[in-house]
Amino acid sequence: MSLETVRIGTRGSALALWQANYTRNRLLDLSPGSNVEICVIKTSGDLIQDRALLEVGGKGLFVKEIQVALLKEEVDLAVHSLKDYPAENPEALTLACVPQRQDPRDALVLPAGRVEGDLPAAPKVGTGSLRRQFQAQAAFPGWVISGLRGNVDTRLRKVDSGELDAVILAAAGLNRLGHGDRVTRLFSRDEMVPAVGQGAIAIETRRDHAEMISLLARMQDERARREIDAERHFLVGLGGSCTTPLGIHAEIAGDHVVLRGFLSSVDGSVQIRDRVEGTAADAPKLADELLDRFTRAGAAGLLGRS
Repeated sequence: MSLETVRIGTRGSALALWQANYTRNRLLDLSPGSNVEICVIKTSGDLIQDRALLEVGGKGLFVKEIQVALLKEEVDLAVHSLKDYPAENPEALTLACVPQRQDPRDALVLPAGRVEGDLPAAPKVGTGSLRRQFQAQAAFPGWVISGLRGNVDTRLRKVDSGELDAVILAAAGLNRLGHGDRVTRLFSRDEMVPAVGQGAIAIETRRDHAEMISLLARMQDERARREIDAERHFLVGLGGSCTTPLGIHAEIAGDHVVLRGFLSSVDGSVQIRDRVEGTAADAPKLADELLDRFTRAGAAGLLGRS
């Protein structure tokens, strides 16, 4: 199969461009005769840097303008970090492909050359995520959490300059940008439940673009897709959004799957944490079981619903 020209819509951050170029190279392998272009689109999330995402609408701000360009047929597909991809999207668009997933865990990063034992008694640790903040505070009550925005390099500079004692970042982003050696400590999936879709890439196109959907299907990693589908099934059922302090992670190994969940009130005072496991084929049913447990534990109240 060959498409004459393929335009990829993406943000302009270093990580977003890595993901777009990864997608471009995979497409060229599958469709050598194509001309694959990368189109950088400024999003609201990129433009608003002086406020926390929670205040301005959450991570969905990183995809809206790209989706508009896709709907207007200014680009042919969109590449997003899957953890930024909203639970609900325009009906005319579809999540056509989830390629192989990177390490989904969160990582603690100290200044270059330092080890975890070098942290002071009450370290100042930076993160822009309430999910990370509340789980870190539960595991390490002495940590002082500081809000943080900016791309990976900006966050690394803040810790290397001494402004922060450490930062918490996604291991996948560090690995993809060649900073894997900066990881001081990987949090286990039980210790810090990852965000929905963390470590995965979302490739989106128009639902009526059959030729593109067929091509993207050849890039799909089936294990990653099954994990993502289970996680997003839970997210949609819960009614969570990009601003919800929520972690949900499906880990498939062979025919076995473990689903871990974490949910907090926006002030961190009330938290729910649980897990279920079983056969991978039953992942959607297990997501429903975990959702039922969260519902019975009072999830609606944490989400502000009666």
